[in-house]
Amino acid sequence: MRKGLRLLLTGLTPWMVAIALVVGGCASSDAPKPAALQNNPGLYAVKEQWRLPVGATGRPLELRAVGSQLLVASKQGDVSAVDLRSGKLQWRAALGVSLSAGVGSDGETAAVVTSENQLVALREGQEIWRQKLPSLTLTAPLVAGARIFITSADRTVTAFDGVTGRKLWSQQRPGDALILGQPGILMAVGDTLLTTQGGRLVGLNPQTGAVRWEAAVAVGRGVNEVERLVDLVAGTSRVGDNVCLRAFQSAVACVDAQTGRTLWTKAASGATGLAGDASTLFGVESDSKVQAWRRGDGEKLWTSENLRFRGLTSPVLAGNALAVGDFEGFIHFLSPKDGALMARVATDGSAMTQTPVWAQGTLVAVTQRGTLIGFRPE
Repeated sequence: MRKGLRLLLTGLTPWMVAIALVVGGCASSDAPKPAALQNNPGLYAVKEQWRLPVGATGRPLELRAVGSQLLVASKQGDVSAVDLRSGKLQWRAALGVSLSAGVGSDGETAAVVTSENQLVALREGQEIWRQKLPSLTLTAPLVAGARIFITSADRTVTAFDGVTGRKLWSQQRPGDALILGQPGILMAVGDTLLTTQGGRLVGLNPQTGAVRWEAAVAVGRGVNEVERLVDLVAGTSRVGDNVCLRAFQSAVACVDAQTGRTLWTKAASGATGLAGDASTLFGVESDSKVQAWRRGDGEKLWTSENLRFRGLTSPVLAGNALAVGDFEGFIHFLSPKDGALMARVATDGSAMTQTPVWAQGTLVAVTQRGTLIGFRPE
């Protein structure tokens, strides 16, 4: 079995049995020791610009940058909109109920999902409607084209009218007995909606939910359901129609989102999303090795082992550096050319629980304590 694997047990009916299993148990005394911190070379000048508390308790959910606005939601039910440049709070909504997914936004409408399986739509911090969902949702809603799209943990995809909340369509397909208990992929590329179905990336017509294509990324292998588990994780790198992604603990791949053709796939053992540019793809493996692949064919370019076992977030390109957060609340800036450490900054001493966001020339990180911090290269 894969240690530390969080799964959801699903049945053969449309209703999901919402049982989370943690495989592997508690950490043992012989757990790998995190790599010691290197001296900070200070080769990349980064300065903190602002910080803002966005939820004193609860693990923050996915950050979402739209234009000059950053949206963040905390597990306990606070949704906040912040100006990226100044760090000033624009609005905050206290929903009074814990959240399982969020936040999605198109700059006008924001959407989150509660632990009671309700989709909530907000505008300028005011709730405009909410709709009951049939099952647990872990993936942040996608708000696009005056619609809100949801993919449930059982991989049912549903579209709602963004103004009224009226259900427009639902696409349900046979699911696997076990699925990964973490966010999957839900994004738009042109007029195609991309989502996850086991080890396949699926392209849907956003108007009707009809399947346009399927791209195989990974195939489950093993003697039991846990070992055969294959699922795609949130955090993709997109350049035009080229979308690169990770299959949990098995592969990284790039897919043509126009045709659904898998361009290449390479074995890789990681559980978090990818970052990249037109030439290079970056990811973090399960032991916190940072890896770079050539985007064109997937060939490895370099591997950095300087941050092993430090519980790294997914990477993000931040100006001329590659940034990753760790379990002690540090952000490490690496060279995209060879993975060498360029600089390091501290946050509030608590773990980085979500991938930092780079937008409007600002790198924004959120910590386990619920502190939102904006950094800017000098």
